[in-house]
Amino acid sequence: MSNAPKIQENEPPRRFRILALLAVAELLGMSLWFTASAGREHLATLWNLDSGQIGWLTTAVNLGFVVGTALAAVFNLADILPGKRFFTLAAVFGAAANAALLVAPGFQTALVLRFLTGVCLAGVYPPAMKMVATWFKSSRGLAVGTVVGALTIGKATPYLIRAVAGESWRSIVMTTSGAALLAAVLVTAGYSDGPFAFSRRPFSWRLAGVVWTDRRTRLAVGGYLGHMWELYAMWTWVPAFLTASFAAWSATENHRLPTWADEAVAFGTIAAGGLGCVWGGYVADRIGRARLVNQAMAISGACCLLVGWTFGGNPWWVLTIALVWGFFVVADSAQFSTMVTEVAPSHAVGTALTLQTSIGFLLTTATIQLVPSLVERWDWPWAFPILALGPAAGIAAILRFEIAGSDAANQRIAK
Repeated sequence: MSNAPKIQENEPPRRFRILALLAVAELLGMSLWFTASAGREHLATLWNLDSGQIGWLTTAVNLGFVVGTALAAVFNLADILPGKRFFTLAAVFGAAANAALLVAPGFQTALVLRFLTGVCLAGVYPPAMKMVATWFKSSRGLAVGTVVGALTIGKATPYLIRAVAGESWRSIVMTTSGAALLAAVLVTAGYSDGPFAFSRRPFSWRLAGVVWTDRRTRLAVGGYLGHMWELYAMWTWVPAFLTASFAAWSATENHRLPTWADEAVAFGTIAAGGLGCVWGGYVADRIGRARLVNQAMAISGACCLLVGWTFGGNPWWVLTIALVWGFFVVADSAQFSTMVTEVAPSHAVGTALTLQTSIGFLLTTATIQLVPSLVERWDWPWAFPILALGPAAGIAAILRFEIAGSDAANQRIAK
């Protein structure tokens, strides 16, 4: 009889190895997202773009992601295709669409390529959350939080590349496309589904409707929408805010910051969310997901109200508020997805995740375009407070989610 320790059912021995592989793959694959935003000055000069058009280069990615996730939800791709195949094909085609920016003749072509990149990323982000969930029953919040944290750092990576490579926009494009190809190789070579794979059923047009009629799933999605109202507008425009704020301070104090400082700080502000996601997953597994997401939304909402009023102030003060915002603005993101994996009908989890992200990213297109118009009309102090409406609505939805959970538990006891 073997004396080897008995492995608990909820602790497959390879789970953290798979988690590390998926986290690295997500970081590399999602570096495609803000490639154009990191090269905003170069593209503005090349094609004579204004701030609204620069915003559309990110909005196009989000719209492509919406279309990609909507198609995946309608056709149940995440519940039909093996996760490894879905992820790999999406990463390869996303790398190609991103690399094609190097030969784009103008703004319109770039918009199409950014849109196609977003469509492809719909096969990189939601499937990975489901893939890692097949390896974790306990500590699932930490696992999904780690994956979302990795992709958050991945989205910030173009700013780090620019801080290192200077004004070389071609280096940003080539490096991020190469990273996405490497992500495809890693998943192809090293990933397999875990022991907690979700059940599959044949394709059904009614599956998306089944997801939406489940009350707790719907409320979890509602909280996520409040979170998304804020998140991508913050990620898109905080780099520009920091650049303008540092320039205003330099003009007043007659002191110039290093040329790489803006992009390095932009990277740090967004990448801080990677640590926030891991922290959020760890804490949520201990105090509960609903409590964690409401705490994170309350802090990030407060930052929405405060950060604009630091404009032109001491860079250390501006950076402190921005880093706190960057940490908490996405610390709750993975937990909304984890909540969905826990309350949605098991045969429709992949569709539920893609439906959630599709609606959420559609909402982001409004606030990404709203912020620059507010800046042009009233300047930076008034640009970000409107984003606080999202966390406020999200908190209200999650409070109802908790009540619905208590009601369901009481009904089970009564039976």
